[in-house]
Amino acid sequence: MANKKLSRGKGTAGDAAKGAIEANNGAWFKPANIRSFLQEVKAEFGKIVWPVKKVTAGLTGFVLVLVMVLSLYLGSVDLLLGKLVTLILK
Repeated sequence: MANKKLSRGKGTAGDAAKGAIEANNGAWFKPANIRSFLQEVKAEFGKIVWPVKKVTAGLTGFVLVLVMVLSLYLGSVDLLLGKLVTLILK
């Protein structure tokens, strides 16, 4: 295991595709390539597991409550520090 070297970023599939695109000088912009890209996007969207409505509503409510609590806290700290600064400067 000690002799095993990690090769990060070397020889990735993205590098091979980039080299192929650069070799063709703009050949990536073909209708067939656009069609295959859109098919791959559609396939990836099919793999997405969307949360159910109840979970989404619960998390949205939690975020709204958290935003309100934090805004009240930061507003009160700002108000108190502002009053403190005005007392010091007077």
